Order: sequence, then structure tokens, then C-alpha cells
Amino acid sequence: MNRLVNYMNDSFAPKVNRLTRNDWVRSIQDSIMAVMPLILIGSLITLISILNEYADWWPDFSGINRFSFGLIGLFIAFLVPFYMMERRGHRDRRLVASATGAAVFLYLLSPTFSEAGEIIFLFERFGATGIFAGLIAGLAVSAVMVLSARLSLFKKSTTMPDFIIVWFDSILPIMACLVGAWLTVDVFGGDVFAGLVTAFEPLTAIAQSFWGFVLIYFIGAFLYSFGMSAWIMFPLIYPLQLQGIQENVELVASGQDPTNFNTYEVLYSGWVAIGGVGATLPLVIMMAFMARSQRLKAIGRVSLVPSVFNINEPVVFGAPIAFNPILMVPFWINSILPPALVYGALSWGLADIPSKVYQLWYTPFPISTWIVSPGVAGLLLFAVIFALSTAVWLPFLRVYDLQVLDEERAEAAAAGLTRVDGSVPAAESL
Repeated sequence: MNRLVNYMNDSFAPKVNRLTRNDWVRSIQDSIMAVMPLILIGSLITLISILNEYADWWPDFSGINRFSFGLIGLFIAFLVPFYMMERRGHRDRRLVASATGAAVFLYLLSPTFSEAGEIIFLFERFGATGIFAGLIAGLAVSAVMVLSARLSLFKKSTTMPDFIIVWFDSILPIMACLVGAWLTVDVFGGDVFAGLVTAFEPLTAIAQSFWGFVLIYFIGAFLYSFGMSAWIMFPLIYPLQLQGIQENVELVASGQDPTNFNTYEVLYSGWVAIGGVGATLPLVIMMAFMARSQRLKAIGRVSLVPSVFNINEPVVFGAPIAFNPILMVPFWINSILPPALVYGALSWGLADIPSKVYQLWYTPFPISTWIVSPGVAGLLLFAVIFALSTAVWLPFLRVYDLQVLDEERAEAAAAGLTRVDGSVPAAESL
């Protein structure tokens, strides 16, 4: 274990951190984070729309959902060039690059034009399913704009206003981007959206398989246990999860059953990440009310409220779980067994597969479970997962609690604070 910890800390983590600090990766991360409020709007609409099941007079807010969550691909195509130009220090060209990214994305959607002058898009290509097309368009435009920013039609000594310089220097790269889209769609008859869907089918199939579902979640937790946020995988995994829930929504709308398990709703709102990645809420509750050591009891009580709202950084880095061989093992186990059990339960029809967009990750369990999978079956599955996670944490916590207690007693003895019975006075130990 020590060799693994040393390798992850000294060799693996620095390499991963260099990757995540790459301008291209961070531009994608920034873009997804920028559209997160719009995704959360869709989640709020899901929450509000629960009343539609009980009150016929309650208005239909689905239009708001379509024009927030339903336009993610377009937003991403706009934002990736924006953040890329900003990171490369070309702030004066951010909006030009962003507008070009949006234009190229729309072109690549292969719209049709009617004789009446109407332009017709397939709306499904704008949303989560089209997020990869948005990423491709945004990255391609970013590459062209970054290269062209090194050249200028004007000398540095020119007295022309800056905005005029940006206008003229942007003409050629904008033309290059649009000509590239024109050649792809109109000359060669390519359907980029359909091509990307086909190209990503193997990756999507892997992500939605049992092994992909379990492994992807475990890798995120494994990295987290070494102090690296699961957000490292965010640019790749999150689009797949968005696509998964969008397909579930569309399947239910067409009268079919949802089929995708690897969604944000299943993992972070339904059953798996109770209290955060690694199902740490049971650990925090036991630390707060069962720990004998004063330090773990204090950390448990401080971490309790954040953990109820699925914020587990206080316990991961406070107990700590990260770089702690005793607590890392149950953290890993709880990142394998619960996902495996949930996948099996949903496959066997023991609970309803979520088919609504709900990504308010800070909603306490099992309230969020009821929202994404209404019914007693979903709550019973939650109870089983909670009990399983508790059973996994308990023996390891007892071992670690005794270890910390011995350390506290040794420290107290060194300070002359130990009672005759060997216990540590609570006030002094704190």
C-alpha cells in the first residue's frame, strides 16, 4: 500500500495535474462549468413539474427546459473558443471566435432550407446528444483562431484602432472555418452529427455496460482517494452521462422504457454517491455519534451538515480518507459494490430507471432518490445501499478509531493529562 501511495503521489499525480492544466482540457472544463446553471435550470423544472402529476391546472414548463438544457451543444460550441482565446491571452478576439464557433456548429448540423425561406434544424441535435458536435466545432475553431492570432495584416506601429485590427485580422480565419464547414456539409455531403454519434457508439456502449458503469465510478473515487478530484474525468464522462439521460427522456416521451444506467441521476441523485463520492455519509454519521476518539467525533460532527448535502471534502481531507490506507480501502469498496448492486437492481426492474433531468447534486438523499425514481422500490433500494455502505465502513472505522484514540492517549500522557483509568479528558484533548 505504501508503494502505491508513494507512486500515486510522486509520479502519477504530477502527470495528471499537468494534463488537467492543459489549455485545451481546461477550456472544455470551463465551458461545461459555464453551462452548469442552465443544466440546473432543467433540474429545477423537473422538480417543479412534479406538481403536474397531481394538479391539472399547474402550467407546463417544458419549454424552459428545451431552451436551457436542450441547447447545450450550441452553448458549448460558443464557449470553448471563448475560453481558449482567453487562456491564450487573445481576449480581444474571444467574442469573434465564439460567434464563429456557434456558426460552424449550426452549419455542421446540416440544416435544410425550404422554398419559403425557412431554415429547418432537428432540435435533438442541439442538446446533450449534440454536445460532441459542439465540442468538435469549438475545438476546431479554437485551433484556427489561435494559429491566426499570431499573424496580423498590420504592423505593430500602426495607429489603427484595436477593434479595426481585430475585424480585419479575423476575416481570413473566419472564412477558413466557414469554408471548412461548407466543404464538409455541402460539397462532400457529410453529416457530422450522425458521424459523431456513430463514432461514439462504442464508447457510449462501454460507458453504459456493467463494467463501464462500475469502472468509471471507481476510477473517479480512486483518484479522489489520492487527493485528485473526480472532476479530472469530467470533460469525457459528463457528456456521455448527459447523452444517456437525454436518451432516456426521449425514450419515455416516445412511449418506450429508459435503458441508460450511467447517468448523473443514477449515480449522484439516485443511489450511489450517498453523501458524496464513495458513499461517505454513513461514515460521517458513525464518526459523529459512535467514535471514541475526540478528533474523529469532532470531524464527524463538523462534516455532518455538508455530507447531508453531498459535500464530502471535509471528511475526505479531514478524517482523512485521502492517503489513509485504513479508510481508503472501504472508500474503494463502496465505489464498487453499490454501483454493481444498483446496476443489477435496475437491470432486473427492481426500481425505475431515472428518465428526468435532475442534477441538483446537493439535494439530500433519499429526497433526490424519490425525485428521480418515484416509488417505494427506489427508496427500498436506497435503504439497501445505505445499509451496505454502513456495513463496509464500520469495521475499518473501528480499527482507525482505536488507532486515533491510542494516539490521543499517548499525546495526553506526554502532556500529563491522562486519568488514572487511562481515558483522555475530552476538554483537554480538544
